[in-house]
Amino acid sequence: MGKVIAIDGPSGAGKGTIAKLLAGELGFSYLDTGALYRAVALALRGKGVAPEDNNEKLKTILRDMDVRFADGKVFLNNKDVSEAIRTPEIGHYSSVFSARKVVRDFLLDIQRSASRHSDLVAEGRDMTTVVFPYAWKKFYLDASVEERAKRRYLQLKKKGINITESEAKKDVVERDVRDSGRDIAPLRKADDAVIIDSSSMTIDKVLENIMKVVRANN
Repeated sequence: MGKVIAIDGPSGAGKGTIAKLLAGELGFSYLDTGALYRAVALALRGKGVAPEDNNEKLKTILRDMDVRFADGKVFLNNKDVSEAIRTPEIGHYSSVFSARKVVRDFLLDIQRSASRHSDLVAEGRDMTTVVFPYAWKKFYLDASVEERAKRRYLQLKKKGINITESEAKKDVVERDVRDSGRDIAPLRKADDAVIIDSSSMTIDKVLENIMKVVRANN
C-alpha cells in the first residue's frame, strides 16, 4: 500500500487543480474521484436511469460497467469519456447518483485499489473520511460560495458551455446541499484534516501551504 494524500472539499474549491499539481510535485499518481462518479452518471443516464429508480435497476447496469481513471483520463467500458462527463447536466446527475449507496459501494474498491501499488493524491468528497480514513496526509480545501461560483462559471465558459454567473452559483449551492446533506458519506471535514481556505489565495500559494504540511514531520 502506497502513501495517500487525501483532499476533500466542496465543488469549485480547486481540489482537482491542486491535486494534479501536488501529484506532479511529489511524483505521486493522481486520482480524480469526481470523474469516476461523473462516468457512472453518464452511463446510468445513457441507459435511461432516473434518480428515483430502484437499486436493483442500478445494480444490473453497474454489474456490466467498467470504470477507471488512468493517466489523467477517465474511461467508461474502455472508452475515453473525459470530455463527455464535463457538462453541467452530468455534473448534476453525478451529485444526485453519488448519494446512492449502491453507487458508492461500486466505486469504493475501485478508488482504494489505486493506492495499492503507488503513492497517491486522491481528491473528492469523502477521501479523508471514508475511502482513505488512514491517509498519510489529509486536507480540506474550501472557498467562499461566491469564489467557487466564479471559478465554476469561468471553467464552463472556457469549455464553450453557455451558462450565466447566477446559474453557476445556483449549481454550486445545490451541490453543496446534496453533498453535505446526504445520509451516506456526506461531505464533511475529517477531525485530523488541515483546512485551507483558498478564497483569496493563488494556486501557487495553496500548493505552497500544502507542501509545507507534507514536508513537515516526514
